[in-house]
Amino acid sequence: MKTIPIANREFIILMTIALLLSACAEPQPQNIDNACDIFSEKKAWYDAAISSQERWNIPVEVTLAFIHQESSFRANAKPPRGKLLGFIPWFGRVSSASGYAQALDASWSEYKKETGRWYARRSNFKHSADFIGWYNDKSARTLNLSRNDAYSLYLAYHEGRDGFKRKTYNQKPWLLKVANKVKQRTADYRRQLASCAVQPRSWLSRWMHFDFL
Repeated sequence: MKTIPIANREFIILMTIALLLSACAEPQPQNIDNACDIFSEKKAWYDAAISSQERWNIPVEVTLAFIHQESSFRANAKPPRGKLLGFIPWFGRVSSASGYAQALDASWSEYKKETGRWYARRSNFKHSADFIGWYNDKSARTLNLSRNDAYSLYLAYHEGRDGFKRKTYNQKPWLLKVANKVKQRTADYRRQLASCAVQPRSWLSRWMHFDFL
């Protein structure tokens, strides 16, 4: 019987793991426009959002509004594929953004290096919520932005901090409208969360939910 080379076997194993992780991705919440409904359905997400807020001091409603805008809470969201000559579908995607937070490859690598979370996956809600907290914390500190200013934080998230400093967003009227949507969504989520009592999972359940899951 012909033996499969070690390199090929490693590739097969990695592909199998990737497929299994993809298959285990959580489904989108039924009502993504209401924070209370989201956390009522996904109690583990509430724990993750609170954990990110406690670690990075970025409000839960800001993180939720970012995820709503970036992926509509879809674990495996990716940007559309590019088009050759403007109309012929092409294999490559327009960017390397992926997951709940639509984090780029470079930003995600930087996040894992700085936080030591080498196991973090963009298709994991907990990891993505922590990434958004981490990114916005750096933006708030380096750009002197309010941690409640979802409008400015989103512009820095989309354009990068250097782009924000250069005010590249002023040449993108559509982006300013999107940032306003994120600002409004943040306000909506804040109001909703103030009117509902979300119960976290039991201490045992949270203890058993290891950080790499």
